[in-house]
Parts: sequence; structure tokens; C-alpha cells
Amino acid sequence: MACMSTCGRQPFDVAVQTIDEGHDLPPGGWIEDVVTRALAAAEAPAGSGVSVVFAGDDVVRDLNREHRGLDETTDVLAFSFVHEGEYYGEPDGRVPVEEMPGFALPPGQAEPLGEVIVSYPQAVRQAAAAGRTVRGELAVLLAHGVLHLMGYDHMEPDDEAAMKALETRILADVPIGPGRGP
Repeated sequence: MACMSTCGRQPFDVAVQTIDEGHDLPPGGWIEDVVTRALAAAEAPAGSGVSVVFAGDDVVRDLNREHRGLDETTDVLAFSFVHEGEYYGEPDGRVPVEEMPGFALPPGQAEPLGEVIVSYPQAVRQAAAAGRTVRGELAVLLAHGVLHLMGYDHMEPDDEAAMKALETRILADVPIGPGRGP
């Protein structure tokens, strides 16, 4: 599913996909709204594109092992096409999409920012452990992943505090629904 989300903010192109069956995702444009809020808060260029993928533990673990050198399940991975990061499975010299041979963006289209991949089963486990709704956990993971796409990290205490403050601002008005379900 793809949409141009505005929600009173700048328009962004948000594509949502699922890998594996059984993901009880929130209804309607909720995912796109959370991603759009995060992009707007991080001051992403208007028209920027983000792909969000919901996958199972095996897919996320394989990606984590291949690209981060960590053979473990994690909750969210962010693969930025714009900002540098330490990835074990990619070459050191990253080439912007518009400079890739044989690939041209349509006129006026912003460079895609990247892809956020969420382990849905891990989100469900974390929600239960934290005593919050799955939707609430997904909101945290989506905001966190988008901020990574925009170059934010949490390796240093000051950076972590800045990222956490921005996540809190993004999530302040996100409807997370009652109870423990999606």
C-alpha cells in the first residue's frame, strides 16, 4: 500500500509492505500518519519517500546479521539512502541514488530517504513486556526508525537525549488505542 500523506503537514510518500502473514497492523492510514509526523519533526524535505516493511523475526535477524554483524533479532532496522552508517554488508563508498548509473528520478521527486524494517513479533513481545498496546510499541519503533533514516543516533548520551526528546514530541499526539491489541 502506498499513499501521499499530508495530515496537515508536508506531503511525504510512505509505502507500507508486509513480509510474512499474520501481522495484525493498525487500520487505515495510521502507519503513514506516524511516519509523516516523524518526517515532519525531523524536517525531511517535502516529497521524501520512505518504505516501511513489517517482517518476521527470521527476516529481521538475517538482515541484522548481514548488515550490522549482529546475529540476533532486533525490533527495528533503518537503511538510509542518504545518511552514512556502519553496515557490514555494504561497500564503504555510498553513492546517492541520483548518481547511480542508469537510474534517474522523475523531475521534482526528492531522493528516497530509505527503508524502515520492523519485526512485528518483536514489537508484540516488547509491548507485552512494557505493558503497552502493540500500536503504542509500533509508534515508538516507527518514529525511532525514521529518525535513524534522518541521521539521528543514540551512541553518545547527548545524541541519545536529543533523539529521545524528538521521539517524545512525535509521539505526543499519536493515537495508540485502548487495551493491549493493535
